[in-house]
Amino acid sequence: MSTPVERSTSTSSTSTSPFRDEAPDRDEAPQFVLPLVVRIERDAPPGRTDALETAARAVLTLLADERSTAPDGEWAEAVRDWQDARIRKVVRRARGAEWRRAGALPGITVTGDAAEVRVFPPVPLDAWPKDLARLQVSGTELDEPQPPAAPAPGVPVLWMNPDVAMSAGKAMAQAGHGAQLAWWELSAEERAAWAASGFRLAVRTAAPADWPRLTAAGLPVVRDAGFTEIAAGSCTVVAAHPALKGATP
Repeated sequence: MSTPVERSTSTSSTSTSPFRDEAPDRDEAPQFVLPLVVRIERDAPPGRTDALETAARAVLTLLADERSTAPDGEWAEAVRDWQDARIRKVVRRARGAEWRRAGALPGITVTGDAAEVRVFPPVPLDAWPKDLARLQVSGTELDEPQPPAAPAPGVPVLWMNPDVAMSAGKAMAQAGHGAQLAWWELSAEERAAWAASGFRLAVRTAAPADWPRLTAAGLPVVRDAGFTEIAAGSCTVVAAHPALKGATP
């Protein structure tokens, strides 16, 4: 049985693709998807926040990699095409031999406290590598071993909407969207500083009373396309990088 494809749309009030002078018709462009695979072993699954933060860092790591940024980089064309269309990400799960097969494909594995997420260069929406296409989207429910601590001062925070329930896989994709929108807004120097920190960041659920202020602060906001789990247009993440106007401590 084929698995559903995540079709989230990331938008902010000021950002579009960094590769075009004018906003393209994203729906008319060839559609690509960024695959992410989270390792979920039966006896040692990662915590939810750890997985979300690791997925966001994985997206940033791929965006900053020379294979994506160099004009002749082996992933550069796919990354450009992907960012010129809908910013789609799909999170699938793997364990055991599935994880080892995924690890043999070109990509980057990023680790958190216990989480492991492998990100792959974008692929056409209908042309997944066989060893990734067979992996399941469902089953990415993860527990939180203990409530996460408050973010340290100065750390970029991806604030999740407190009123929107999402599976861990869906939330991982949304956190990746938020990190990417923040990346687009930063200068080259700010990006370099973030990369030098190992893309330090936090993912936290906003307090209900704070959410209206965050969405009105002029920060990058992720709005979902509504193809899976949640209603179209739902605001899922606000990306508060300290370098961006409107970010809060």
